[in-house]
Amino acid sequence: MNAIFSDLENKIILITGASRGIGKGIAQSLAKNKAHIVFNYRGDESQANELKEELISLGATKVSPLKFDMNDYDSMKTSLDEFVKSEGPISGLVNNAGVSKDQLLMRVKPEDIDYILDINLKSVMVLTNHLSRQFLKAENVSIVNMSSIVGLMGNASQTNYAASKAGLIGYTKSFAKELASRKIRCNAICPGFIQTEMTENLAEKAQEQYKASIPLGEYGQVADVANLTTFLLSSASSYITGEVIKVDGGLYI
Repeated sequence: MNAIFSDLENKIILITGASRGIGKGIAQSLAKNKAHIVFNYRGDESQANELKEELISLGATKVSPLKFDMNDYDSMKTSLDEFVKSEGPISGLVNNAGVSKDQLLMRVKPEDIDYILDINLKSVMVLTNHLSRQFLKAENVSIVNMSSIVGLMGNASQTNYAASKAGLIGYTKSFAKELASRKIRCNAICPGFIQTEMTENLAEKAQEQYKASIPLGEYGQVADVANLTTFLLSSASSYITGEVIKVDGGLYI
């Protein structure tokens, strides 16, 4: 089932990490809502163009791939500024890009901490802060930050990842408070176990153990997260800001 919101038609929405998994599912959902989708990519231009064509075929009004690395701040700012000058202000943002590197905390090196925090937290803050000035010129602005259930409950061997996702929750709440008077909303989503390529590669025994810990007894689907994101980007959620919403099948009740 796809959530459809008519006000998303032609809405300019930037999605980071849209090439696969949850990010791609969100892009597909927004395409069906006829949004103008913007996504960043780092490598192969042909792959970016393939995604562009797929999203157009699903109904996107327009698709604009932008080449920049989230950690190359100058390139990121230049690319976004040029886009806004050409196409107009971005009014929707999905900060989805992120990485994980599981390690026992006794083996964590300072550079491991930097790697996770730079991508999962710092780059999100730099990008969103930079766009905040042009958000003031847009209407119905909504930001969705993709945190994680681990950011709420913690997890062994994921101290760096959990800290980055918990930090994103703090940033979400603070951003929401600071810009609420300008009618700019910011919310966070905390997915639990979602059926993606990563979960499919887990051993069958591990999958059974994980599912046993979920009250609903199964993994969530990418569409579960994509539908919620689409709702939060739409005016149907116009009185919701600063919220942290779990999509976890009851894992953390």
